[in-house]
Amino acid sequence: MSEEKDLEQLKREAAVSNEDSESSEEVDMDLAKAKAAAAAKAKAAALAKQKAAEAASADKSEADDKATAKAKAAAAAKAKAAALAKQKAAEAASSNTTEADDKATAKAKAAAAAKAKAAALAKQKAAEAASADTSEADDKATAKAKAAAAAKAKAAALAKQKAAGGASGEDDLAKAKAKAVAAAKAKAAALAKQKAAEKAGEGSSDDELAKAKAKAVAVAKAKAAAAAKAKAAAGGGGDDLAKEKAKAIAAAKAKAAAAAKAKAAAGGAPEEEAEEATPSPNQKYLDKYVKVITEHIGGDVLEDSYINTLSKDVPTLVAKPDTYYKVAQFLKFNEQLGFDYLSELHGTDFQTHMEIYVHLFSYKNRQSVALKVKLDRDEPTTASLQPLWEGANWPERETFDLLGIKFEGHPNLTRILLPDDWVGHPLRKDYEPFDVEV
Repeated sequence: MSEEKDLEQLKREAAVSNEDSESSEEVDMDLAKAKAAAAAKAKAAALAKQKAAEAASADKSEADDKATAKAKAAAAAKAKAAALAKQKAAEAASSNTTEADDKATAKAKAAAAAKAKAAALAKQKAAEAASADTSEADDKATAKAKAAAAAKAKAAALAKQKAAGGASGEDDLAKAKAKAVAAAKAKAAALAKQKAAEKAGEGSSDDELAKAKAKAVAVAKAKAAAAAKAKAAAGGGGDDLAKEKAKAIAAAKAKAAAAAKAKAAAGGAPEEEAEEATPSPNQKYLDKYVKVITEHIGGDVLEDSYINTLSKDVPTLVAKPDTYYKVAQFLKFNEQLGFDYLSELHGTDFQTHMEIYVHLFSYKNRQSVALKVKLDRDEPTTASLQPLWEGANWPERETFDLLGIKFEGHPNLTRILLPDDWVGHPLRKDYEPFDVEV
């Protein structure tokens, strides 16, 4: 019984032992799990701590790096500033030294140059003084020689003149003057005779008479100039006086020949020549213009009318000074005439009077006409045609500029070729240049 009990006891113990063993195993497993979990937590905590430590260390290291970089930069800047300051100080010291050296060198050079220049000037003056003495002596000797030669030449010329001339220079000059006066009188008489013959026989136009007058005046002026030249040269040798005499004689002969020719031409048969002359093809136009003007504004507005054979037979009307603008206005606006284009306007100094020449053209009728007006030479003034034809603007300014003719009613009557301060009017026959050297 006891054994059975022991056996059962053993079985129970074994069972309890098994249960304990199983329980122990479970406990061990739980412990192992707990340990594993604790180890995992510990490891996680360690890792987290490590990361936190690394992060803190990194921040600290970055801050340290930044601080170190700033410190290094500040140190470098200070070192650079110190180096620059040192360099500037060295340069300033060097510059002061160099400037002082340069100034000293420049002063030395200037002093040397001044000394050299003074020495050169002294040498030059000495040479000039020596040369002047020599040159003055030579010049005096040369001048004496020239004066002696000139005196000898003058004495020889005077002796030759006395031997060859016989008569005195004053007598020759008086004879030359007398001949010139006689020739001038003869020429004036011949011209007067020619003018009378032309008026009686040929009926020459005013233009031709004016041209003849101008030529006569020009010849008289030329003769007067020649006489003045002869007078000025009278103090010279006998050869010059003989030349002047020969010229005066030749001029007198030429003048006499011209007068004889004109007389012969005037003494012909002018009536027969007039009968044989062919009428101008423009005579009908001239008759038309005169007729229309006479019918509308009167016959007393024109001073003359003729065919200008020297200018392509253009019909020419000569208006009176007080009717010049009225006739011009009629020529433009009359329906039968209609001269709407001004192609030319100029002035002329005939010495006895001033004259304005205007050439007009009618595009409607394809005809031309010339309008003239004679003005007082001392006070040449007339009406401006600029209000009728704009093309008269500049030609009238040119006529004013060169001849001094004034155009009343012109919008801008100022000089156009010469400056405003020019003295005189160059196309006048009596014009004398203000500056003879121009």
